[in-house]
Order: sequence, then C-alpha cells, then structure tokens
Amino acid sequence: MKLLTNVRKLLLLCRQSPTQRLMTTTTTTQAHDAADEPALTSAQLDELEQNVQMRQHKNNVPRIRQLVEALRQGGQTEDVLRLQLAAELQQLPNATHPRLLAYDNQPMELANYKHRVLPQQGAKEFSELARALSLYRMEHLGNYTGHKSYYLTGQLAMLEQAIIQYALRSLTRHGFKLISVPDILPREIIENCGMRTEGERTQVYKLDTGECLSGTSEMALAGFFANRQLMEWELPVKVAAVSRCYRAETSGLHEEKGIYRVHQFTKVEMFAIATPEQSDAMLEEFKNIEIDLFKQLGINFRLLDMPPCELGAPAYQKYDIEAWLPGRQMWGEISSCSNCTDYQAKRLNVKYNRARDSALVHAHTLNGTATAIPRLLIALVESYQSADSIQIPEVLVPFMNGQRTITKNKKIPETKLVKFIRSA
Repeated sequence: MKLLTNVRKLLLLCRQSPTQRLMTTTTTTQAHDAADEPALTSAQLDELEQNVQMRQHKNNVPRIRQLVEALRQGGQTEDVLRLQLAAELQQLPNATHPRLLAYDNQPMELANYKHRVLPQQGAKEFSELARALSLYRMEHLGNYTGHKSYYLTGQLAMLEQAIIQYALRSLTRHGFKLISVPDILPREIIENCGMRTEGERTQVYKLDTGECLSGTSEMALAGFFANRQLMEWELPVKVAAVSRCYRAETSGLHEEKGIYRVHQFTKVEMFAIATPEQSDAMLEEFKNIEIDLFKQLGINFRLLDMPPCELGAPAYQKYDIEAWLPGRQMWGEISSCSNCTDYQAKRLNVKYNRARDSALVHAHTLNGTATAIPRLLIALVESYQSADSIQIPEVLVPFMNGQRTITKNKKIPETKLVKFIRSA
C-alpha cells in the first residue's frame, strides 16, 4: 500500500532523531538509506491527509508540511525541527485497509446470528430485572463510589465469575497463555498504544504521580513486550488477561443508562504478537473465537466490519460484535478485535528476527475482547428472562455449581437512602 511507504519516507527525515524508533508508521518493508528515497511530494502528503480526514482524526498534516519544508531549507535549528516533526508524526493514525474505503462511514454487516426467539415488546431492561431479584445496586452510590458505579451481588456476582472462567477455558484451549497484569501504567505505554492521555476528551484516568489507570489490559500486555526482540519461530505469541478497566467516559443517553457505560468494569482480553504474514489470519482467528463464545451463550448478535471513522488511531482494520438487547430494543457492542499492524510495535520497539534474512523487523500486534462483563450481562439477563427468574445458559452451568436459574436473592436486604436532619 503506497501510504505505508510515504509515511516511511517522512520518518527518514527524522532518521537521526533519538525518538525515531518510537515513531508511528505502518510500513512492512525494510528501511533504506535516506539517499535511496526520492523527495517526498505534495501529492504524497495529500494522501496522508486524506487518510487522516477519512478516519476523522485530528489533522496535523498542515503542520507536518510546514516542518518538512523547513527541513528542506536547512538551518541551524534542524535538530529542533526533526524533534518537532517526530512528535507530529507520532500523532498520525495507522493506514486503513483498502476494502474499508467504500464504506462511507457506515459499518458493513457481515453476519447475523439468531439463537433465541425474543419478544418484540414487553421485555424488561436489565436494571429492572436485577433490582427485582435483589442482585444489583447502582442507586445512591454517588456519596462514596461516584457516578456510574455499581454492585453485583449474589447469583449475579457468581454469573460474572462464571463468564470469566468460561472465556478463559476457551482461550487456553486455543493456545493463549494467561498473564496477570497491572492496572497502573506509565503514560508513555498508554500513548504508544494509541490512546491520548491529555485533552478534554481523553478517556484516561490520570493519577497525581503522573501514571494512569489502564483502560484495557491490551495496554499492559503490549507494554509487557516493549523493547523485546523475538525470534520468528516464536511467533505468533498469544496471551490473555483478566483485568479491571477504567474509563473516564460517560454518557447521558437514555439507551446507555445503567451498567451499559460505566467507569470501571471487568474484561477478558486477547492479545497477540505476529509477523506481517501472520497477522491477517490471526485477526480472523480472534474473530472466530469471539463468534464461537457468543454462539455457545445462545444470544442473538451480529458481526460488523467497521469503517475508517471507527478505527481509532492504531487499528488497520477492526471487527465489532453487537448483541441484541431485547429490554432496550437496541444493538449494543459487546466485543471487537483489531489488527494494529506495526503501529504499536514501532512505538514500543517490539521486533523479531526474520528467519529468511536475519533482519530485525517490527512485529504486528492484535487485540480482541473475549468478554466485557457489564454489556454481556445485559445481553444474557435480558435474553434469558422469564416472569420471576433468569435462565442460565447451558455452557455456564458448570461454573455456577450446577445452578440453572437465577432467582430472587433474599439474603441481601434492599437499601434505601435515608436523609438525616440535625435538630436545632
């Protein structure tokens, strides 16, 4: 793809910069000497800018044009210009898979899986069902846990753990190695994975120490391989993690009420390091694992191929899976998987020794959500509801001590907010 080479040519302008090896680019070819490269043209910069605009990313290409022109003219500030250009290049998004160019900002539905006959109307929403069974609390928590917090109790808390164990059993059978990861990460790791930690719209929680709370274990798993040099025979490396995920995002939309969008939740994540030749097939493996997980759970869901504007900064291509939520009468995203090519590997300096010529080249990274607990709970509870109980999917029964239905929890008392007024 021409765009990949064009970015590489830009990077060669920063060849002597100490931060060059952390630059974002998606080239899959060997670097050549700068002298071997023709001058970067305005048309090539136009192509970069078109990709940025198509992905609805912050457009810093005009600033890159200014810096490139300043470097061509030369001067005593050349080192400073190289550093500035390096910083701007780091903000560019990944290239985009050619098949996505015709999607016109709309996802393509690739498949629709129906396993249950669901009511068209009258289905109850998760919060109503969980409160009626005394298994959930989200109200009156603002004074001590903050907005968008929640408690799962009794059998619903057991169901959360059952989903985690079910997902891990599937992943380990597919050759994934389990890693326990930290939730507090350096800002550099998060930004090198493609998520901004600064600005009004950041989703990242920042600590007073300068470190950040992880938004997904993908970041910690990617950081685990930073500055690593692997052998080609070791690839692909497939790892998985269970972690709490922290997101500063919030929403006032009615359809996203309750635990649909919260500040912290549990997720089972897949992550892989692969060669460029392996990464397309690895993305399909991730996608098929996710599809199989949700098929066995018996929910209705659909597979989407996401357009450029939904790829974020690091993804070259991405699949989403949305479940039908009968209580809300809407589709809700419950999973995704992405091929980030060498976008993250270049920033984190993840390389492998290529067997055919012993060259040290950047690897490709991939990530995927096996289960994101809150939304999957919504899908399961709303899809398996009856008058006064929730049926447990058959594949989860072994992880629920043989229990097949969830009924009202009589051990957890209902809570009410009581206002104390101090007497005069």
